[in-house]
Amino acid sequence: MTTKVLVLYYSRNGSTQKMAKAIARGVEKLTDGEAVVRTVPAVSATTEQTETIIPASGDLYVTREDLAQCNGLILGSPTRFGNMAAPIKFFIDSTGNDWLKGTLISKPAAVFTSTSSLHGGQESTLLTMALPLLHHGMLLVGLPYSESALTTTRSGGTPYGASHWAGPNNDRELDAEEIQLCEALGFRVATLAQQLKRLSQ
Repeated sequence: MTTKVLVLYYSRNGSTQKMAKAIARGVEKLTDGEAVVRTVPAVSATTEQTETIIPASGDLYVTREDLAQCNGLILGSPTRFGNMAAPIKFFIDSTGNDWLKGTLISKPAAVFTSTSSLHGGQESTLLTMALPLLHHGMLLVGLPYSESALTTTRSGGTPYGASHWAGPNNDRELDAEEIQLCEALGFRVATLAQQLKRLSQ
């Protein structure tokens, strides 16, 4: 039996997607860890889905079954004025039935983000994504300072979750510390999900 961790993200310019892939690698460092990487469609100014049911390329869109079947969830979004992007918020707002059913209760969760500027609201964005996960009854996981990259990074990385500084043109690649912290976050959530799953059996 594998330990499934849903890595769910929205990415417009590709940086958050690259973080999701690094986090997925961390999940799969666990012996039975399986990363299920999913995204959400863009929405219009009137908050309606603007894309087809199946994306033309890239990761599949998340489904209710993905939420029900995961043993843990890692949620990612670019920063929009210190907050999560509308497509992620739109998806979260659609999870009322999952909240009523308790689908995510007692599953570990974590968050990650990417910003164009170094002090562009990384930590506030992580906190905005954490709040609905707490309402779902999830067990929020951060990055401990035993991760040495937290004290040496000159770009992204916070105890609230993984982060990346993409630069003003969104063309700055993830650096070594950011990748290390992404992988560490994935591995940590997967490890806790595995332990919790074993306790419940």
